[in-house]
Amino acid sequence: MKNKYLSLSAFFGFLAVVLGAFGAHALKEKLEPEILASFETGVRYLMYHTIILLFVNMNDGFVEKTKNRISFLFIVGIIFFSGSIFAISAFGVPASYIWFITPLGGLFLIFGWLSLLYTFLKKNKN
Repeated sequence: MKNKYLSLSAFFGFLAVVLGAFGAHALKEKLEPEILASFETGVRYLMYHTIILLFVNMNDGFVEKTKNRISFLFIVGIIFFSGSIFAISAFGVPASYIWFITPLGGLFLIFGWLSLLYTFLKKNKN
């Protein structure tokens, strides 16, 4: 499972760089500044959570079950949060169609961080 999550993390990192360049060059003149800022938020959160996925899955101090749980939460959060922002800002999907997906993705990201916090606190107790 570790290699799958590390490969997915590498893909997400690649995607963050490509989408960041796409936003900076191809979308800069086409989108309103507030929509471009939203797109950039999606890219930023994609990269932040890619880095934490790498950390979690390269950390030998976590058991596989913990890595799987945290990875699942972050991956779903990335896809829902950043993916919905990209769909709305860059690809013109009406926000009214998928308005609920962005905050749902945010909740998955929050639960991922809380799960990571719980893991650290539990390790400190032992």
